[in-house]
Amino acid sequence: MAMRLYDLAGADPKLRFSPYCWRAKFALAHKGLAVETIPWRFTEKDVIAFSGSERVPVLLDGDKTIPDSWAIACYLEDAYPDRPSLFGGAAGRAPTRFLNSWADTVLNPGMIRFVLMDIFRVIDPKDRDYFRTSREQRFGTTLEAFVAEPEKHLPAFRQSLTPLRTTLAAQPFLAGERPAYADYIVLGSFQWPRCISAFALIEPDDPIFAWRERMLDAFDGMGRRAMAA
Repeated sequence: MAMRLYDLAGADPKLRFSPYCWRAKFALAHKGLAVETIPWRFTEKDVIAFSGSERVPVLLDGDKTIPDSWAIACYLEDAYPDRPSLFGGAAGRAPTRFLNSWADTVLNPGMIRFVLMDIFRVIDPKDRDYFRTSREQRFGTTLEAFVAEPEKHLPAFRQSLTPLRTTLAAQPFLAGERPAYADYIVLGSFQWPRCISAFALIEPDDPIFAWRERMLDAFDGMGRRAMAA
């Protein structure tokens, strides 16, 4: 039986835009494991209460329940050692954890300024009051004020990508010669705006852009085929 993955969806259940859920889906594809994705919305916390988490992704593998994208990656690596490694072996897990933390604390918080209102636009209407209230409390201002003047903030965001840009100018993938979970972490983040926003975060001549194009072709174009709002 295929695994099941609770996956954040918009008003259209085919629209899947969570960077964390994309990490899990790419990790499963890397391992060659079949998965059924289950659309989930922000206010459906009761649906995944059994997992002990209020957020997705949540993976079900038989009688195992694994919440959190990093925990899912580690579980898949340990439970399916005969399949392609997500970390390139044991020594790769620690530096990949660092990149995971960097994406969580620098990359995604930097991106949110450019996609926040797009999220609000595409989510299920039943989620909008919750989303507005929770995010305005988090950011200390209205959604509209938080996303104002995106061009003003774009240079600093692009500067924050220097570690990625420098690495990808020297090698084809963040993991080296072939993609691995390090790449899926960052690709998950870039799938976020790609699925819901028309705002151009990176220029076509940026090495990150070329890397993203290569990654979108992975797994028979899984990322490229994703529905966009």
